[in-house]
Amino acid sequence: MQIQDNISLKSFNTFGIDVIAKHFVSVRSLDELRAVLKLDQYQNKFILGGGSNLLLTKPVDALVIHINIKGKTILSKKNDTVLIEAQAGENWHEFVLWTLTHDFGGLENMSLIPGNVGTAPIQNIGAYGVELKDYFSSCQALNLNTLKVETFTKDSCNFGYRNSVFKREAKGRYIIISVVFKLTTAQHLLQKNYGAITSQLDTMGVTSPTIQTISQAVIAIRESKLPNPKEIGNSGSFFKNPVILLSEFKTLQHNFPNIPSYPVSETEVKIPAGWLIETAGFKGKTFNNYGVHKNQALVLVNYGGANGKDILALSQLIQKTIYRIFNISIEAEVNIL
Repeated sequence: MQIQDNISLKSFNTFGIDVIAKHFVSVRSLDELRAVLKLDQYQNKFILGGGSNLLLTKPVDALVIHINIKGKTILSKKNDTVLIEAQAGENWHEFVLWTLTHDFGGLENMSLIPGNVGTAPIQNIGAYGVELKDYFSSCQALNLNTLKVETFTKDSCNFGYRNSVFKREAKGRYIIISVVFKLTTAQHLLQKNYGAITSQLDTMGVTSPTIQTISQAVIAIRESKLPNPKEIGNSGSFFKNPVILLSEFKTLQHNFPNIPSYPVSETEVKIPAGWLIETAGFKGKTFNNYGVHKNQALVLVNYGGANGKDILALSQLIQKTIYRIFNISIEAEVNIL
């Protein structure tokens, strides 16, 4: 464990924003993390995971603590389920692929989501009809006040759409150390009717899908729509899909007959933010070295050398325009510093 000064965070955030951290350290164990947190000479500390849900708009005047704790453990098998603990620093997609090599089902629809395991519960990541909460059992989190590890059950995480207790009342108070998932070992519940999965399976010539082929279909779909952060800087979906009242939706339908929706409850529907942004004319727009991706309007991109303030300004312009046209507020999904 070595603390470094004036380190660029360009390779530690998927947007590829080149800002300087005043101090930086990568921790590989719980003991190292506790030791760093006890250092009184660094008053300001900033916790960094996979950097996939982060837009940096200024230098970080703090000790950046990179959570790099690795490891995967099969805790128990019972009937047709298995409990697996993954440490916070594990890459999410690589972890999903590992579960599939063991024929453990549940996470396949969330293949290729960027980021690390430790940050996944914070925003309850999800894709193609599946959310993390569906296969979440518990997580271990370090209390920053007591430096003791506490266990959070599914109920105590209070998961919502791209939300959890860690984004609300417990925000900034805990660091997730590991996550336990309850996956299936047989009689997998296949989620293949959401989005383009079924048509992609048809294209692949798959008539009897497995968790592995669904993962392959999801990867193919995501690669066709979303830019690889290693090639074009981005954080995946920048905005959440807004949820509005059904009565408001019916009013919108008068002016926008083709507006899509997904039922949330008897009184609410979810509107695809990508459709709103594309209809407002932003899809594929470029502004010097940044813009909106040509294949997916939800994705803001850094084509190289852009700064976070420009991308933030673009996101705010999109929000204002969507509200002006549709009277709908869309919320950023990424964390902005």
